[in-house]
Amino acid sequence: MSKTLIFGHKNPDTDTICSALVYADLKKAIGEDVEPVRLGEVSGETQFALDQFNVDAPRLVERVATEVEQVILVDHNERQQSVDDIDEVQVLEVIDHHRIANFETKSPLYYRAEPVGCTATILCKLYKEKGQEISKPMAGLMLSAIISDSLLFKSPTCTDEDRKAAEELASIAGVDAQDYGLQMLKAGADISDKTAEQLISLDAKEFSMGDQKVEIAQVNTVDTNDVLSRKGELEQAMNKVVGEKELDLFLLVVTDILESDSTVVAVGEQSAAVAEAFNIDLDDNQAVLAGVVSRKKQIVPPLNSHFA
Repeated sequence: MSKTLIFGHKNPDTDTICSALVYADLKKAIGEDVEPVRLGEVSGETQFALDQFNVDAPRLVERVATEVEQVILVDHNERQQSVDDIDEVQVLEVIDHHRIANFETKSPLYYRAEPVGCTATILCKLYKEKGQEISKPMAGLMLSAIISDSLLFKSPTCTDEDRKAAEELASIAGVDAQDYGLQMLKAGADISDKTAEQLISLDAKEFSMGDQKVEIAQVNTVDTNDVLSRKGELEQAMNKVVGEKELDLFLLVVTDILESDSTVVAVGEQSAAVAEAFNIDLDDNQAVLAGVVSRKKQIVPPLNSHFA
């Protein structure tokens, strides 16, 4: 059988990059010919984790059908979030923790989706199910992914399973989860060298909600003013993406990782839907969502219900 590529979603976050690397490690350990790849640039947060545990980032690809016939998806399933030529290859497996949407296959596949806070939590289980030992680097990457997706265990998406896995992985990796996690999140919050275009694409996902095309980008920071002081150029970049992708709504979520609140900026013809979905008032396209930190659990569901 020819090689299989493993990758996560476009605009990859730490869970996407780390899960591709980790699942490839597990697959190779049981004798399968796989390679982890990525569909976008590595963020500062993710690079911090890779450097900490001496792991190289996967290579960047734009298309996969010219290389392989089969792929494995991690940390996503929605086709608009995947590689552009996903329809030209066979999806063998999906390991994910998100909603299932816009996804179908021609052949049966192994599909593992669990309502946990992070794909890496599922992968931790898979090592045990396959009887494979977790190495220090892979433990460190899985811990980093859980910390990232759970915002250091503060997100409502974080489950007891995530916390238990993180405790075990931190022990293997030889780090204190709280101390290491805060360092990693702060590394990711440094946006001083990022352009507006980079900021709105660092962690952006496109969704189909009813008849609407919606893109939601999230930026984590320790001071929302660092981001919002650039609101004018950010809105200009967002409106450009709206035009290029024919989006109905582009929502930028600026999350304060210390205060566990988010400020949203909305552009597009359906920007008023944000006020209705969250029962808030938008002031100059902007509003604060108190206690909101999770795109998956606190942002997407209300918007999806509104557009349904």
